[in-house]
Amino acid sequence: MTLFERLSELAKKQGKSLNKVAEENGLSKNALYQWKTSSPKSETLELIANYFGVSTDYLLGRTDKPYADLSPEQKKMTVKEALASVMSSDGKPLTENDQEVLTGIIEAYLEKTKDIK
Repeated sequence: MTLFERLSELAKKQGKSLNKVAEENGLSKNALYQWKTSSPKSETLELIANYFGVSTDYLLGRTDKPYADLSPEQKKMTVKEALASVMSSDGKPLTENDQEVLTGIIEAYLEKTKDIK
C-alpha cells in the first residue's frame, strides 16, 4: 500500500476528505494529493502522522502496525477521535454534530466515574 493509499484510508476512517485533512493542518487544499507522485517534506509527514495518531513508519509503509514505535501517551485517542474512527450511523460516518453530542456525553460519564473511584 502506498503512502497516498494509507493516507486516504485514514481519512476515510474518520469520515473526512483529504482536502479537509489538509485544511485542518494548515496545508494547501490539494497538498495531500501531491503525495501520489512526490514525497512530502519530513515536517509535513510528521504533522499528518500526529494528526492521525500513527507512526511515520506506518504512513511510509515500513510497518503494517499503525502504532508501532509510538509511546503509550501518543497511542491514546481523544473521545472525538475514537468516535470518528469507529462509529457510524446506517453505514455512514457520524456527522460532526453527532460526534460533538456523543463526545459530551462520554466525557461527562468519564468525569463522573473518575470521581467515584
